[in-house]
Formats: sequence, C-alpha cells, structure tokens
Amino acid sequence: MVPRGVASIGSLWSVRRRTVVVGAALLLLLAAVLVVHADRAGANGDKCDRFAADSRARAAVASGSGEPVVVIGDSWSAGLGLDRIASSWPSRLPGAVHVAGFSGSGFSEEAGGCRGVSFADRAPAAVRGGAALVVVEGGLNDYDVPNADIRAGFRRLMTELRGQRVVVVGPASAPSRAAEVPRVDALLAQLATAYDVGYVRTSGLDLPYLPDRLHLTPAGHEEFGDFVAGELASLPH
Repeated sequence: MVPRGVASIGSLWSVRRRTVVVGAALLLLLAAVLVVHADRAGANGDKCDRFAADSRARAAVASGSGEPVVVIGDSWSAGLGLDRIASSWPSRLPGAVHVAGFSGSGFSEEAGGCRGVSFADRAPAAVRGGAALVVVEGGLNDYDVPNADIRAGFRRLMTELRGQRVVVVGPASAPSRAAEVPRVDALLAQLATAYDVGYVRTSGLDLPYLPDRLHLTPAGHEEFGDFVAGELASLPH
C-alpha cells in the first residue's frame, strides 16, 4: 500500500506520459501554424514581386503628349487583367501621361497585402519628374479598412503632394466590392473637399467587368478613362 499523500510510480508515469503527449501535440500544432504562415508569406511575397514587376512595366510606357500628367493608382491603373497593360484607362487622358500603378494599393497602409506601396508611399517617386496634374485613382482596395486609416493615408498623401494640382478619382461600383463603395466614396469626397482638391465620382458608372467582378474589360477601361477625361476637363484649374 502506498502511504497517503505519496503518489505511486504508476501515477507519476501516467502524469509524465500525459505531459509528454500534450507537449508533443502543442509542438505539432505550432509547427503546422509556422508552415501555414511561411506558405502564406511566401505566396504573398510572390504576389507582391509580380505586382512590382507589373508596376515597373506600366511605368515604362508613357502615352500622349503635352503637359505632364502623373496617375497614381491601383490595379486599374496598372492594367491588371489586360493583354496590353499600356491600354489601361490612363491612356485615354490628354497630356503626356505617366502611370504609377500598383495592384492592391490604396489610400491606407492596410490596403492589399503588400507593404510600403500605399499612394502616399509611392507619391514622391511618382512626381519626381514633375507634373502639371496628379490624378490619384483608387479606393476599391480600401473597402475593408476603417475610416480612420483611410483618413490617415489621405492626410499623408496630401502632405507628399503639397504644391501639386491634385484630382482624386473615387472607386467605381465593382460588383465584388459594391457593398462598401458608398462608404469609401463618401469619405473620399469629404476628404477631397477638406483638402481643397478635385474629386471625380465614378460610383454611378455601369461598367463591363472581367469574370472576377473586380477588374475592367478592355472596353471598361476605355469607358472609364473617357469618363474621367471628360470630368477633368470640366474641373477648374
């Protein structure tokens, strides 16, 4: 008989065995989490590298002639989904148009999954060569971002573009994100007024989209670009 208060060898072994089993299970779980995180980080890194290459390719193709126009935008400006990225909507604008588009980017730092590519982050390099007009197009990638973060990004952007003539082009109602467009659109219009920059509202356009219900078809780019060009012409200089 084992004296009261003294555990048997069998009991101690059972406790130790359970501890080892639980510890091993936790280690396996941690390993699985690390593998998933590494896979996601790798996939995200591959995506961001691809977007960066697309951004450089689009930036290398200028269009038109006349006063220099710089477009800072997202995948719509970069031409994601097009066979000819040079035919993305900014090519419909008048002037010598230079495009600084990066897929997934937006006004906030939290838009998309790539770091350091918000509009404010990329603005200094985009306007380094000079611009008579800076057009900032976006908002669809800010659809799941709190208003406070969009405001902070907009404020940074305006600081970087101080002294430039700026027009903001708001998000169209892409079907996959249409539910959040009214909120983002209204906020951007409010911010544009507060910072005394032009605002082009596109949320009322009925545009043709690719099967992903987010990106424009070639005809959609033409329609969107022509609409923005017309609105720019009507804004005061």
